[in-house]
Amino acid sequence: MDFFWDDIVKLLIAFGTGAIIGFEREYRSKSAGLRTMILISLGSTMFTIVSVRIGADPSRMAANVVTGIGFLGGGIIFRETNRVHGTTTAATVWAVAALGVSIGSGLYDLLIVASFMLLFALIVMNIFEKRFIHYKNQVRNYRIVSPYRHKMLKQYEKLFEEHGLRVKRGKQNLAGERISGNWVLEGSEKEHEKLIRRLLNEPDIIELDF
Repeated sequence: MDFFWDDIVKLLIAFGTGAIIGFEREYRSKSAGLRTMILISLGSTMFTIVSVRIGADPSRMAANVVTGIGFLGGGIIFRETNRVHGTTTAATVWAVAALGVSIGSGLYDLLIVASFMLLFALIVMNIFEKRFIHYKNQVRNYRIVSPYRHKMLKQYEKLFEEHGLRVKRGKQNLAGERISGNWVLEGSEKEHEKLIRRLLNEPDIIELDF
């Protein structure tokens, strides 16, 4: 059996590329970490190499890799209340598969540039995002239960507006001597946190969901 040493080198490069990206995801405790990224990089590289060896159309194989990775990425994304999680990791999986195809095709110039840009987006842009997260606009759901008093919920709405949050009133319910209200509030992360601290110190609030 003849060994194609160029292909062996490609697989080693794919392993190292997947490990570098995977280590960053593992460090941040993401659902797709070190081993997953290595396997995706190796798999997409291997599919590309095999398609070239058997004389198949590499473009069709690349398209099939993209389709398969799409299903894998879809399983990473999940919804929790009014937030969606896993989109960055799913996009990273997609990008790592593209890197694997580049390796299998021998396009090392694209590999180097794209890998650098991917790491820049995951590491440097993450630091930038965290630094300015307090000014990021967010939409959150709030639910407050308190003893019933005339215009009690209206007072809370006035408090929301004092914190510069846009208020959308939801369902309100009166049960015995308790009244509950639901709101959707939109504003900066900083103002949300200030409001939450204020609400946690309100003696009249019996239940608070945020």
